Amino acid sequence: MNENMNEAPSASETATKPKGWLNRTVVGAGITSALGDFCYETTTVMLPGFLAVLGLPASVLGIIEGIADAVASFTKMVSGYVADKLGHRKLLVLVGYGLTPLGQALIALATGWPLLLLGRVVSWFGKGLRGPLRDAIVIQAVTPETKGRAFGFHRAADTIGAVLGPLLGVVLLGWAQGLHWGGASSPFRLVLWVSLIPGVLAVLAFLALVRDPQHSPNPALRFFHSIRNLPARFKRYLGAVCLFGIGDFSHSLLILAATTLLTSSLGVVKAAQVAGLLYVWRNVVQVVMSYPVGAIADRVGHLPMLVGGYVLGTLTAVLTALAFWFSVDSVSLLAAIFFVAGLYVTVEEALEPTVTAEMVQTDTLVMSYGALGTVNGTAKFVSSVTVGLLWTEVSPTLGFGLAALLMAAGTLALMRVKRRQAAPDSW
Repeated sequence: MNENMNEAPSASETATKPKGWLNRTVVGAGITSALGDFCYETTTVMLPGFLAVLGLPASVLGIIEGIADAVASFTKMVSGYVADKLGHRKLLVLVGYGLTPLGQALIALATGWPLLLLGRVVSWFGKGLRGPLRDAIVIQAVTPETKGRAFGFHRAADTIGAVLGPLLGVVLLGWAQGLHWGGASSPFRLVLWVSLIPGVLAVLAFLALVRDPQHSPNPALRFFHSIRNLPARFKRYLGAVCLFGIGDFSHSLLILAATTLLTSSLGVVKAAQVAGLLYVWRNVVQVVMSYPVGAIADRVGHLPMLVGGYVLGTLTAVLTALAFWFSVDSVSLLAAIFFVAGLYVTVEEALEPTVTAEMVQTDTLVMSYGALGTVNGTAKFVSSVTVGLLWTEVSPTLGFGLAALLMAAGTLALMRVKRRQAAPDSW
């Protein structure tokens, strides 16, 4: 019998149909995410340079980012289960946004790797707590036919903060460097302290603007039973996401790559500023392309569009490996790499949640988002640690080259999921 006939109706098939996709909840979630990204993306762009002035190697950055991603991933699974069981989604999202500025403060106080790790873990724990719950609130506030546009709009708003935050951070870093006070790390610390302000505003924005659609508690929900009963097609999808994710390194390492390649010609602080601007450029690409990507996916299909995004991710890793092989120190060539990175992250972040919603039941949607986040975070832990260690112990070319091979394998696996969805009886 056709396997899909045995699977329960998807979230997109059973969701209620609210009026209009650009509603208060979608807009409020977008504003909140913009402020939240303003806060923690400023740290993302400052962290590689901050580690450099503290004398810490690439392997430390890879380990810190990997552990933080792993913590966020497992938190997403637990938060999804707790929210589905108890029905308290908005409260958990508020707590998640509140932990981000707390983590930033710890990083600003750090003089070595232990406090840096603790601060990043606290921030990413908050990110993991809020992410799947916020996504579920957004997707249940729109119709299935407009979910791509809604998530595209949300990701665009989200990334506006990821543009403005790092941009202001780079400007402040250059200004603070001219003050000549407190040592080489002081300009970085000033930027980190300033970034706390939008983090606090994000909590207030979500509290005031976002309405959680009716979500009844499900006290009978059992964690492992629910995981086992997720649709087989969704589990295959998670396998492809995992394989791609094992190569999908943290883009903090991409910033560090640009910093490293440019340091010989510009010096470490100037190179960190330029690398920060390249990351801003990546985020600008994401802002501009998020809504078009979602709108096109609504027309041509979300899963085929995601396959194309994975192809671009593989290309990003290949180009980065080649940049180290040829010792590229051209800002324009590095900008091209960050452009491709911005395109693939746009597709990945906008469409992975919507593809999930097409495959699962409404009553396990948040847990399914948690499963997606857990797979992504665990895979990125492996990827970031592996790339960072190979970079330090062997060469960055080998680290990014291995990442490219794994991302290519994940892309092929996702294409297999797509073909199986189109012709399930042939497998």
